[in-house]
Amino acid sequence: MNYSIVKRLIDITVSFIALLFLVPFFIIIAIIIPLTSKGPSFYFQERLGLNGRIYKMFKFRSMYLNAADIRNDDGTTYNGKDDPRVTKVGKFLRETSINELPQLLNILLGDMSLVGPRPELPESLAFLSNNYPDKLKVLPGLTGWAVVNGRNNVPLEKRRELDVWYAQHISLLLDVKIIVKTVQLVISSKDVYNEYSKKSSK
Repeated sequence: MNYSIVKRLIDITVSFIALLFLVPFFIIIAIIIPLTSKGPSFYFQERLGLNGRIYKMFKFRSMYLNAADIRNDDGTTYNGKDDPRVTKVGKFLRETSINELPQLLNILLGDMSLVGPRPELPESLAFLSNNYPDKLKVLPGLTGWAVVNGRNNVPLEKRRELDVWYAQHISLLLDVKIIVKTVQLVISSKDVYNEYSKKSSK
């Protein structure tokens, strides 16, 4: 059987079971977030999916409402440890990666996979199509090869190269390896923040 079919079956099964168990936990988090900072519990952002299709990625909100858009020199979103835009609850959600868990719904819907390249913003489509086309040939993932090889503490260009490598070498064994490394990464809270200097506010 083609691995893409097996991979999708695994995605559906794991995300469905995980969501069943996590619903009570999600409700608690969804109540706490607006109680500690004004605004909605969830954050929706357009991202690039398979073949450049745009979809809305789900996250728990970790920043104050209407926070400024601060970018690093390479165009990535600034996420230093001293980021004043992040709420106290949001800091905990980020360091434990809980803010990413709503993406299990994206996985169930078929927008994402458990493992794959991390999704990029729509404005990156033309650049990726010309320079890293293989990144768009697989579903973006909740975790991925770039995540377990530096996460946010690796320059964007290197992350893209790692994502392309994954797309070219995708396999069940590699996915299992990435999931195991991801668990270790989450437990250690390693590479949650980057060390780049912030460039500007928009």
